[in-house]
Amino acid sequence: ISCHPLRYGEVFVLTGKRSEMTEYLTTQLPGTGGIIRQRPEDFQVEEIPLYEPCGEGDHLFIRVEKSGLTTYDLLRELSSALKCNERDLGYAGLKDARAITRQTVSVPLRKPEDVKELEIPGVTILSARLHGNKLRPGHLAGNRFQIRIHQPDQEGLSRAETILGVLQDIGVPNRFGEQRYGSLGNSHRIGKAILRNDFKAAIREIIGDTKEINHEGWKQAAEAFHAGDLKTAVEKLPRHCRPERRLLEMLQEGKSARKAVLAMPRKLLRLYLSAYQSCLFDRLVDMRMASLERLWPGDLAYKHVNGACFLVTDPELEQPRADSFEISPTAPLFGYKSKLAKGQAGLLEQGLLDKEQLNLEAFRLSGGLAMEGERRPLRVPIQAPECIREKDSLLVTFSLPKGSFATTVLSEIMKT
Repeated sequence: ISCHPLRYGEVFVLTGKRSEMTEYLTTQLPGTGGIIRQRPEDFQVEEIPLYEPCGEGDHLFIRVEKSGLTTYDLLRELSSALKCNERDLGYAGLKDARAITRQTVSVPLRKPEDVKELEIPGVTILSARLHGNKLRPGHLAGNRFQIRIHQPDQEGLSRAETILGVLQDIGVPNRFGEQRYGSLGNSHRIGKAILRNDFKAAIREIIGDTKEINHEGWKQAAEAFHAGDLKTAVEKLPRHCRPERRLLEMLQEGKSARKAVLAMPRKLLRLYLSAYQSCLFDRLVDMRMASLERLWPGDLAYKHVNGACFLVTDPELEQPRADSFEISPTAPLFGYKSKLAKGQAGLLEQGLLDKEQLNLEAFRLSGGLAMEGERRPLRVPIQAPECIREKDSLLVTFSLPKGSFATTVLSEIMKT
């Protein structure tokens, strides 16, 4: 992400070809500057479980610490080591590879002694206890973060403390952020093209813009593809680009762009579509940034205690509940079952759909790709925020609810 100040209170965010105006919640407070993720230990994440394993049942809950592996990598390694089907393994949340993360996965029909001697590079088994059900996505309360900011400004500690105080009072903008858009920053554009049935555009985005690709083999493959040389493109693609290679091979065989794209793994296609949903939601967060904590007439408010939503007919009556962080305004992750807000909030949501030349029925895709949609709070509470200085760095710790991202907090603190 490259941020260039454009005018007071705003920055111009550049990610791949995507560019749009983004305003900080704490825009009038200077950031700490600095850099992160020099080493995996600079970014540590620990899942806060929704419940603890009871000690008996058919599923083994394995608590692990990992580094250098995504959650999907971890599942693949465990299924191989334990000789079970990867689909039978469960997890509560996805975790990054470029961090030290502690999370729980479940394995059926195994005992604690089955995992004691496992040796997987980058993985440490912390505990193993039995439970009665498989772990499912979302079966967590939130995540604890410990993040080190290197080379902050001289006044970085006081600046971070002030910003964290504001975020604790008002809440954290519930953006997905640029990490949702893939290594080339364009996953949302792939999803948009699929949703519009523009499969040729989707393929161009999947193969990528040569100016955004760092891997030399991938860059050469993209250059060949854009020059119309499919044979060379297939030969030059890196070994790990299996879905992309199969995509190009199908084009070589004379298959249509539509058939080639829809033959890609369903998990990957849904990831593209989800990235587009996330992009639209982030744009609605930005539109409401100046009054993130304020309820509007016609808002669908979110109850933080149970995730239920209700229509706000009298904002003045309900605002004290928002002030105490019992409820928050929401925006949609658009889908064919989405319920849009009323009043001014509804106009923003419908206006964004109109601008994108979409309607809710466009999300009713076939082949297991339909996106139902849901409401998501515009802000989330930050718990136990703390910042200390250690020599030439700042160590920031805090907790967020599930589905929320630490990068938004870091963006507010660092403003780089």
